[in-house]
Amino acid sequence: MDCPTEETLIRKKLAGVDGVHALDFNLMQRILTVVHADGALDRIIAAIKSLDMTPEPLADGAAAAPAPAAKAVNWWLIGGAGVLAALSEFSHFAGGPLLLTAALAVAAILACGVSTYRKGWIAVRNGNLNINALMSIAVTGAVLIGQWPEAAMVMFLFNVAELIEARSLDRARNAVRGLLDLAPDTATLRQPDGTWAEVPAASLQPGGIVRVRPGERIAADGIIVNGTSAVDQSPITGESLPVEKAQDDPVFAATINTSGSFEYRVTAAAGNTTLARIIHAVEQAQGARAPTQRFIDRFSRIYTPAVVAVAAAVAVLPPLLWGQPWFDAIYRALALLIIACPCALVISTPVSIVSGLTAASRRGILIKGGVYLEEGRNLKWLALDKTGTLTHGKPVQTDLQDWDAPAQDRHPAALIAASLAARSDHPVSLAVANAARDAGSALLEVDAFTALPGRGVSGQVDGQTYHLGNRRLMRELGVSGDALDARFDELESQGKSVIALSDGSRVLALAAVADTVKPTSAQAIADLHGLGVRTLMLTGDNTPTAQAIARQVGIDEARGDQLPEDKLTAIEDKLAPDVRVGMVGDGINDAPALARADIGFAMGAAGTGTAIETADVALMDDDLRKIGTFLRLSRATHRVLVQNIALALGIKVVFLALAVTGHATLWMAVFADVGASLLVVANGLRLLRAAPASR
Repeated sequence: MDCPTEETLIRKKLAGVDGVHALDFNLMQRILTVVHADGALDRIIAAIKSLDMTPEPLADGAAAAPAPAAKAVNWWLIGGAGVLAALSEFSHFAGGPLLLTAALAVAAILACGVSTYRKGWIAVRNGNLNINALMSIAVTGAVLIGQWPEAAMVMFLFNVAELIEARSLDRARNAVRGLLDLAPDTATLRQPDGTWAEVPAASLQPGGIVRVRPGERIAADGIIVNGTSAVDQSPITGESLPVEKAQDDPVFAATINTSGSFEYRVTAAAGNTTLARIIHAVEQAQGARAPTQRFIDRFSRIYTPAVVAVAAAVAVLPPLLWGQPWFDAIYRALALLIIACPCALVISTPVSIVSGLTAASRRGILIKGGVYLEEGRNLKWLALDKTGTLTHGKPVQTDLQDWDAPAQDRHPAALIAASLAARSDHPVSLAVANAARDAGSALLEVDAFTALPGRGVSGQVDGQTYHLGNRRLMRELGVSGDALDARFDELESQGKSVIALSDGSRVLALAAVADTVKPTSAQAIADLHGLGVRTLMLTGDNTPTAQAIARQVGIDEARGDQLPEDKLTAIEDKLAPDVRVGMVGDGINDAPALARADIGFAMGAAGTGTAIETADVALMDDDLRKIGTFLRLSRATHRVLVQNIALALGIKVVFLALAVTGHATLWMAVFADVGASLLVVANGLRLLRAAPASR
């Protein structure tokens, strides 16, 4: 099941089967998903078998199983058919007996063409004119008008070209699945009695302790519990350099332990590792129709019947209207029939999309569909969150001062602030809490804790309600003043994020936190500008801090004090009919903007199932430069798509004209059909070289 002509054949057949509710075809992976009533599976399998196909039901969760391979080929039979066809041609040119020429030709056709005739008959019987039906009609017609050698050579060339095309498609089909080979087959697992034993990697379960020696590949996702090492994560994240790992650090299946030995606790079974989720996500993306592919599918439904109608007219009208020889007219019509199959045109888009998706995954860029791979080239604006995207997301406390705290208070204001901050997962709050812990302070119990998105948090300590947050929260509480604003301005002008603690009537303390910019951020922004993409930073931090970071990395426009709804509005402000807007983020506050953007990019998705499942494009590590790589790959994929469509249509048009004017032979028509398919497949596979496989 490679071509939409076969999809049409199956779809028509299953349309008459009781209990079939919906069909979903993934031609590149040869997987058909059927939604059906209980008890209908046997009828479905029988219907597909009647089409001379062999359905193989997949067990639940078997999406990662290799796609069914093409049937084994008897090369001796194909080679023998070629020899017989050549001998028939030689007998014809040498003026040998017609009976000998015909016998050699028939033998060649029977040696390699029985399968084509069988498939062609099944297609005609089901009302479908696929390439097998068209080829069978053309070869039979050539025999009937006495073109014995040409009929034999056409059938031989067609079968050889089909085999070459099948092998080429297999390479595209299995490109992503080559990642599966990166995972080892066995792992060294600690047994209940404390001994170590080598077990199949597929048997690993969460909680098991696995030992990894230097040079070994890691068998499953996990957390290091003992030892240190440097791990080559390029198969998952695309990072070129090994990453230092120590206790409590995550490791991923298929990555390589380069130096030390360590032990890790398994956190995901074999079928649920980050690698398995990547493969599953890319395969789902392959099954989805990209815009160009949807257009080509619609076009092919009109194209094939139209060319068949033209072929019928070419066979009948010239002899009837202008007295041309029937032989010449029928010969031209047969050539047209062979050229009529749109396989080259239809296969030109999915093979390019699959190659592009695979090239991206090898670079640690997970693209969730062909539509995003195609649309990426049109991005004009890219909005970026600050914390964790442009910066490390691990700020440290730089300033802490009491403001208007009563001296007789039971607990120091700084301790109350740290206790509230410890309940939040915001990086600024975490920095304040970590500073207190590092100083050896014992944090207080907080009750009635509440998160205030975009503003801060609140909670009760010893029955008293306190608020910890930014300038906006202080203004909402009515405790802001000129002196406080001046201090906020002073610290924020230094690129620091400032939060204040209030009891609702006055400000008790101030804390300032600074985040550091990633060294790759400025390079990434410069690269985006070089690609013609303008940049916008959206952050919940104050505006002076946002502008300070923007100046540091070269951002075009920066907006601070952004609530989740403000980020959504900012995205909508940039959207226009001819403007595509992307959004890069890593937090829950970015979710509305990520969803509204034309393309949402999730940072640091390795090991994060939610990001892999929900993002349009997931960057498996925190390297923002990968967005430039994505844009270049998107543009390269578009160029290949245009080239492939031009090749497929151009070759068809040229040979259609040659056939109508009587200058195309049948074997030339075969090359026009299958040769075009080979060209577009080979051109699409060039995209795989855009991102070399990890070493």
